Amino acid sequence: MGSLVETLKDAGRRRAVVDAGVRVIEQEVSDKSGLSGLAIKGTFKVVQGLKPGFVPQALNHLIDDFAAKIDPFWQDCQDRKDEPRGYFIRRGADIANALLSITDERARRGQGPARTAYEKLRPEGVKHVLSAMPRLADLCRVHAG
Repeated sequence: MGSLVETLKDAGRRRAVVDAGVRVIEQEVSDKSGLSGLAIKGTFKVVQGLKPGFVPQALNHLIDDFAAKIDPFWQDCQDRKDEPRGYFIRRGADIANALLSITDERARRGQGPARTAYEKLRPEGVKHVLSAMPRLADLCRVHAG
């Protein structure tokens, strides 16, 4: 039974997980539509423009905390011998709130355009993280499975 926390201890595997996570974020942003999709895409572009490589650097900085929040769900999924996508979708709200607790805390301590952007998008944060559950389950299956 794998662990995302353990996977991240290996530098090469960590880089692969961060790269996969960046792809998940980019795919999720790309899939957004409507007015909220325009807001998310615009905000993502601003965040990317803050500093070259900002998204991978930020994810690398947050990934240990994210893994610690995801691992109990991943372990439960494995213990139950459940199908990862179905499990992550069923437990999506719990997983989303666990992950957002990390970014909420970071945003409270932050300042500037990144914090402003986060605060504008946060009211719909759970909804947006929920939509990423299938991709997040796939990331865990590949890298922690």
